[in-house]
Amino acid sequence: MTINEGTVDRAVRVIAGLIILSLAFIGPKSAWGYIGLLPIVTGLVGFCPAYTLFGISTGPAKK
Repeated sequence: MTINEGTVDRAVRVIAGLIILSLAFIGPKSAWGYIGLLPIVTGLVGFCPAYTLFGISTGPAKK
């Protein structure tokens, strides 16, 4: 499992995940807000399974 997310991508994922997760506690208080955990985890770990599936990498270039 190699890192396939860049720094900006990871930061955007964590921020977006926190915003989505807040929907479970603030606003409509829907259980759908818990889906925000997915971008938070992928942002913290630095690995996105979908990127691997599609051959995408925003991480640092390999030498």
